[in-house]
Amino acid sequence: MNDSIAEDLGVPTAAWLEHLGINPDKFVKPQITMPWLTFRQLVLDAGRFSNYKTLGLMVGERLLINTHGIVGYAALSSGSVRQLVDLLQHYLVLRTDLLTVGTSERDGEFRLDFFENRPLEDVRRSIIEATVLAIRNVLDFTTMGTSEIREVTFPFDGDERLAESVFRCPVAYNRDLAGFTLPLAAIDTPLKMTNKISFQEALKVCQQELDQLSTEQTWSARVRRLMLQSRHGFPSLEMTARRFHITPRTLHRRLVDEGTSYRAVLEGVRHQLAIQYLESGQMSIQEISFALGYSDIANFRKAFKRWEMLAPSEYLNAHRQ
Repeated sequence: MNDSIAEDLGVPTAAWLEHLGINPDKFVKPQITMPWLTFRQLVLDAGRFSNYKTLGLMVGERLLINTHGIVGYAALSSGSVRQLVDLLQHYLVLRTDLLTVGTSERDGEFRLDFFENRPLEDVRRSIIEATVLAIRNVLDFTTMGTSEIREVTFPFDGDERLAESVFRCPVAYNRDLAGFTLPLAAIDTPLKMTNKISFQEALKVCQQELDQLSTEQTWSARVRRLMLQSRHGFPSLEMTARRFHITPRTLHRRLVDEGTSYRAVLEGVRHQLAIQYLESGQMSIQEISFALGYSDIANFRKAFKRWEMLAPSEYLNAHRQ
C-alpha cells in the first residue's frame, strides 16, 4: 500500500523496492511478512515521498474490507460488532503483528484500544493511524454506516481537521490511548449481512493461516502469542509444550537456542500487559497484579520496579501528568 501511494506521486517504485531488497512478488500472500527494519525503512521512505504527517491516514483510507483477505471475508459475515471485534482480537495478527486489540466496557460505552507489541519508533504515528482507520473502515462497511463511532483518540500529535474528515467523527490527539468508543447498546445488534455458515468457514481458514504463521515464527514468538491469546491465566511450560505437541524439555532447549527462556518470555508479556493495563486506567493495581498471575501484590510491585525503575503507583502518576 505504501508503494501504491508512492507510485501515484510519480516515484519509480520498482527501483525503490529493489534498493530496499524487496521482491514484490514474494509478498503477494498476506501472511508473508518482511523484517522490521525493512518495513520501517519502507514507511519512512513513503513518508518522505508523500507527507509523513498524513501518510497513516492516506494508507488507512485505502485499506477497505476487501484488502484484508480471509479476515475481511470473516468480518463481512460476522453476526454482530462484538463478534467482529472478537475476530480482530484473535486474527489481527494475520494482517499485522505490530498491534494488539484490547476492549473495555464502561458507562454505556464499548472501548476498542490498540496497543503496540513493540516500540514503533519513528513510524508509530503512521502505523497506528493507518490501522485504526482500517478497522473503522471494516466496521463502517459491515454495519452499513451505522457503527456510530463516538470518538477516535491517539496518544500523539496530529491533524484533527484532516483526521475528522476521513474518520467522519470527532478525533482527539494527545490522549492516553489509541482507539475509539462505540455505544455499548449497539454492539450486540445483529448485522444485516451476517451469514453463520460463511463466518464459520472463514474462521476455519483464519485458524489454518494462524497455525501456518506460527510454524514460520521463532519459538519465543509462538510462545509469546500463545500467552497473549490466553484468557484464563498464562499456560505453564508443560501446557505450552503440549499445545505445540513437543515435550517441555524440547521447548526449553529450543528457547535456549534462541537466547531466551520460558520465564523470560513470560516476564516480557507481563511487563507489556502491566503497562497497557495501567495506562488504560480501567483496573486497580491489585486487579492488575491478579490478572498477571501474581499471588502477592508485593511481588508484582517488585517486578514492576525492576522493569520500569518505578513503583506501579509512581508510573501511573507520571503517566497521568
